[in-house]
Amino acid sequence: MSVVVPLYQKERYIGRTIASVLDQTFADFEVVVLDNACTDGSAEVVAAFDDPRIRVERNEATVPAPQNFDRAVRLARAPLVKVLMADDLVAPTLLAEQVALMDADPALALVSCRHDLVDDDDRVIVRGRALGAADLLGRRDGATVLRRIVRHRGNPIGAPGNMLFRRAAYEACGGFPADTYVLDVGLAARLVTQGGFYGMPESLASFRLASGSMTSAHRRANTGTQHRFLRTLRREHAGVVRRRDIALGLAREPLTWLRSQLIAAASTDPTSWRHHLATTALGRRPQRGQRGVANTTTLSR
Repeated sequence: MSVVVPLYQKERYIGRTIASVLDQTFADFEVVVLDNACTDGSAEVVAAFDDPRIRVERNEATVPAPQNFDRAVRLARAPLVKVLMADDLVAPTLLAEQVALMDADPALALVSCRHDLVDDDDRVIVRGRALGAADLLGRRDGATVLRRIVRHRGNPIGAPGNMLFRRAAYEACGGFPADTYVLDVGLAARLVTQGGFYGMPESLASFRLASGSMTSAHRRANTGTQHRFLRTLRREHAGVVRRRDIALGLAREPLTWLRSQLIAAASTDPTSWRHHLATTALGRRPQRGQRGVANTTTLSR
């Protein structure tokens, strides 16, 4: 299988990301790092790893994220592909567990797990995000996943690093959408039109809330893009998405917006009252003093 890492200006994190992949219990994989013309020290950090499974490619000039992600996947050589953000982390057993699921069911196009939210220093802010609804756990058909996305009004599937997909399904569905703000959920919605979905209850990845990464302008742009994405999804899958799904999604939207605000607040200062409010509102206890990847085994359950 292939783990592809689209890389741009992640000098602070990329070493930990690659280390979490190399620490897998499953060993039959390649790591394809696509350097999107970085100008910081990211390339030097990657070059310091001495492992024949790592292959580095480079864009001559920086390209938009959707184009960079797509090229990273197309550089992969294996039939199973995981796209891992250059600042996220994976638990040691993730590849083994997901590959086993895909091997056992050739009709699956996509598997995904839950993730923890971590800060710049790998401290866990919130545990067990994504796949919170019971109808996303276990083996599900594409129609169920599409309806859940409409009901959720956000991304119930998880970050790219949570997911493992078949390259054949990726090529058949057209790959990543063109808009950066729906790369993850947009890809998932496309993939499940090509085969089944399996949702894993375990939290086996970490999604980083880097400081300063969620500005108000970005959140406004994200909201507008999400609305356009959902309108397109409803139009393209009118025979699957029900009126009830749309109504429930609209009713849920304020809660989805509030959670995104609380998560952003929690990521800015883990000692503040906002952090405690956020983790309480999200249904998780604040995790004091726990780290996600100084020893990556702490990520698995």
